[in-house]
Amino acid sequence: MSPAAVALADYAREHAAVHAVRTTVFVEGQGVPVELERDALDPVSIHVLARDADGTPVGTARLTPDRRIGRMAVLPGHRGRGIGEAMLAALVAHARAQGWAEVGLHAQLHALAFYARAGFVPCGPVFTEAGIEHRRMVRRLPGASPVEDAEAAAAVLLGLAAHARRGLGIYSRALDPGLLDRREVVDALRRFATRPGRRQVRILLQDAAAPQREDAPLLALAQRLPSVFELREVADPVDARYPSAYAFNDAGGALFRPLGQRFEGEGGIDDGPAARRLAHAFAPVWERSRPCTELRALG
Repeated sequence: MSPAAVALADYAREHAAVHAVRTTVFVEGQGVPVELERDALDPVSIHVLARDADGTPVGTARLTPDRRIGRMAVLPGHRGRGIGEAMLAALVAHARAQGWAEVGLHAQLHALAFYARAGFVPCGPVFTEAGIEHRRMVRRLPGASPVEDAEAAAAVLLGLAAHARRGLGIYSRALDPGLLDRREVVDALRRFATRPGRRQVRILLQDAAAPQREDAPLLALAQRLPSVFELREVADPVDARYPSAYAFNDAGGALFRPLGQRFEGEGGIDDGPAARRLAHAFAPVWERSRPCTELRALG
């Protein structure tokens, strides 16, 4: 099946195609009232259209003047082909070209992981919009977004794993229960580790025994993929007293939490200075730490 072509749309000329897709997805598919499907922002927003090989519109989204992406819609028969990702990337690129510091969106709760992989971080409480639960998400262009809770920290990790080229580094006290044991995080690391080509995930622990006692899901994944995952435990007493936790990739993404036992901090997929700083701090600690050979065998 050929990939769809995504391009900015001329709303005045192509509004019928935009609303045909949105009506199918939102009004017919999700029961959104037809009077809410269109609004006064449509004529002043930037729209994208995805068209199949025969020119049929199969997806659309918009970027409003208040710097919010919305109305993301892909026809049911065309999902899972990267159309949503391509439309989102096109709108983020447009926002970046305008020199905007950040762009936001209102994500349906079931779609949080989709937007997280594109670098968006949830913030604020859950709210209802058109009868559907949402949460606001933001992406800095570039820079780090505030991380308010475990769900936000997990979102950053999903973005780091999705955008990493070959390497990820993680510094954690004991594989961060409540964060690194979340299914979506473990699945994201599994997808990264099993992509074609050489991959490396280095994990520095302050307490290697605790994840083993708790049967940590990430430890089980590391044991199944020992050529990708390497775990070490800090040996220097000074390193053992380090209070923070962090993660970084080799594509300019980082997550930093000042207190390792808490989830609050900041992070994003486009924060090169922070990623370089954390990688620089990680390297010497890694070199003087001991390999956790006792964790490599499957139980």
